[in-house]
Amino acid sequence: MDLDAARGKISEVDRRLVELLNERARLSLSVGAAKRESLKEQGATGEPEVYVPAQEKRVFEKVRGLNQGPLSGESVCAIYREIMSASISLQSDVSVGYLGPPGTFSHQAAMKRFGDSLAYVPYPKIEDVIAAAAKEEITYGMVPIENSTFGAVVQTLDAFVDQPRVRIRAEVYLPVTQSLLSRYQLSAIRKVYSHPQAFGQSRQWLDQNLPNASRIEVSSTAKAAELAAAETYTAAVSSEVCASMYHLDVVAKDITSTKDNTTRFFVLGQSSDLPTGDDKSLLMFTVDHRLPGALCSALDVFAKYKINQTAINSRPSRQRQWHYMFFVEIIGHELDDNVARALEDIKSYCLDLVVLGSYPRQSY
Repeated sequence: MDLDAARGKISEVDRRLVELLNERARLSLSVGAAKRESLKEQGATGEPEVYVPAQEKRVFEKVRGLNQGPLSGESVCAIYREIMSASISLQSDVSVGYLGPPGTFSHQAAMKRFGDSLAYVPYPKIEDVIAAAAKEEITYGMVPIENSTFGAVVQTLDAFVDQPRVRIRAEVYLPVTQSLLSRYQLSAIRKVYSHPQAFGQSRQWLDQNLPNASRIEVSSTAKAAELAAAETYTAAVSSEVCASMYHLDVVAKDITSTKDNTTRFFVLGQSSDLPTGDDKSLLMFTVDHRLPGALCSALDVFAKYKINQTAINSRPSRQRQWHYMFFVEIIGHELDDNVARALEDIKSYCLDLVVLGSYPRQSY
């Protein structure tokens, strides 16, 4: 096939693609109308959920299965991410809050999950994102929950204590690579800004290469880049995305201690999705510390119902000294029969039990 013939065929394919994309968009609008009608028949108020993680997961699994190449499965899913993003924006005005300023890993995770067609709202602190989601000032919020190198994000756990009504709808995994950004050479750097998690992930490199530079914690890696761009003899531990956004040089690439560094995020909203058969749930509770073995007894309930626990964290409850709130993530949905029975039994040992959400389990 010669060049003109190949280009002619591509033009015809493009024409058909545009027609099919708009046909899919019209069907998406019909889905939104059907959801609203269903809510009306049920006597419910408000807007239907436009982001349904279980349906999204099914779509991605389906298109991966249909794909015969030469495009990779990742490429096909990236294309469909933008198709679904555009469809969601047609159904409703959707806003997604994240820890700002623009360029943070939270921003990148939000873009990875929701695509380019929605409105993104930066907030100065993680707790501000969670509060905005709880008050419905935004449709969804994106917050980090843990890093594979540095562990749990305590600001998120503490904010859940203050906003127990917010619900987790989905989880998102984002590979994270930290770099040293600056307008100066390494030998001239006297001060480094970054988020506490980023400092933890790059501590070994900083100890070896900038042992005398002061380290100043700020609210986000993007804020660190913003400050490094404005101050003299200063650097930031941040992403390469921020280097271009804030006109900084990449002084050193990939300074994280481990090469498979990944951060997990939660998508927050007003409700959780229905069971998919492959879900997780996050529970928050306190126990009566006056009862010997109360925490052990509570955790034994999960073993009784053959429920696996994937993570356990604790934070001060702030109700009184040495009193803790426990966060336990389990395999299963709160509506699953064994999980529902376990949650009923565990009330004998727990105080203030809250299910923060059930969400489809995602692959890395």
